[in-house]
Amino acid sequence: MDFSSIIERFEPSIIQIATMTGTGTGFYLKEFNLIVTNDHVVDKSAEVSIAGKLFDKRLGRVWYTDRKHDLAFIQPPAGVELPEVKLGQYEGIKPGDEVVALGHPFDLIYTATQGVISKVDRIRSGLKYIQVDAAINPGNSGGPLVYENGEVLGVNSFIIRGGDNLGFALPVSYLRVALELYKPYYGQTSTRCPSCETLVLASNIEADKYCPSCGTEVKLPQLPEKEPEPVGVGRLIEDILKALGKDVKLARNGLNKWEVREGTARIKIHYNQDNYFIAGDAYLCTLPSDSTKIVPLYTFLLQQNYTMNGLVLSTVNQNIILSRIIYDLDINKDTGSPLFRDLFRKAAEYDHVLKTTYGCQDLLLE
Repeated sequence: MDFSSIIERFEPSIIQIATMTGTGTGFYLKEFNLIVTNDHVVDKSAEVSIAGKLFDKRLGRVWYTDRKHDLAFIQPPAGVELPEVKLGQYEGIKPGDEVVALGHPFDLIYTATQGVISKVDRIRSGLKYIQVDAAINPGNSGGPLVYENGEVLGVNSFIIRGGDNLGFALPVSYLRVALELYKPYYGQTSTRCPSCETLVLASNIEADKYCPSCGTEVKLPQLPEKEPEPVGVGRLIEDILKALGKDVKLARNGLNKWEVREGTARIKIHYNQDNYFIAGDAYLCTLPSDSTKIVPLYTFLLQQNYTMNGLVLSTVNQNIILSRIIYDLDINKDTGSPLFRDLFRKAAEYDHVLKTTYGCQDLLLE
């Protein structure tokens, strides 16, 4: 199977995952009806936001965590038919074999990097890893490493910072053991003891925090009685989003990042702690394919910028964006809500005008 066919076949099964602290990748396994990712991607969360090519962002329950092997399993979205991908065999692979790492690095949607296996049994922290020269970047974590036959060979797990394409994937043999261990307890919250590798469940955990076999302190992925919330400016932004009717749990897209939809516009909000400002960028649509409409379009954008106060229309990589920047000292809930409401409202309005009048096209999601 050629790699272009592999990439096309896997795309619907690659899942974006986001928490309050970061983003990552997962992939769906139909055989076990679970989304597989890294434990460090879910980052102690019992519920994360998930999104894929065949479904919009929604919440997914974390059923299984495994700190030693850096694995986590998430409940897949209900009512969505995702294609089957198969687990391969770790035994028999050798240096020089071709692989492709799939994921969502740096908040980019669906990226594939091709490479070869550099070493099969690289030992790190007492576990075997597959070392590859395919780029595994932040956000790729938890995605599948796919063999040249189209089967999953491992789970992309970590890189060595400063190394030149030094990526490491947990072999599928470890993943298969974890999946079979959890299979009889599907739908129950569980964690695997990092010391003795016993599966700890709500039914056998000692005193709500100890492994029943060896006494190591463990933590089940239980939903908290009170939802965790950011502090400072992050809390303020979420209060504003709540006031505007947005679901902040779904909006969270990493540390100090949020993303919401208004009509077909995609609005990214980011708090820059270093420079003390909040940026709201509404991605509207893309430039028209009809070149005769480009000049009238740019004339319209410039005219609108002249009339608006605090909002700016611009183009970035074919995308048309409506932006607002607010310094954190200049905002509170009462002043911030109208500013964001105005951004959301105008984003939907401009998106409609640009498409109907100037032939702009649907947004190219990067």
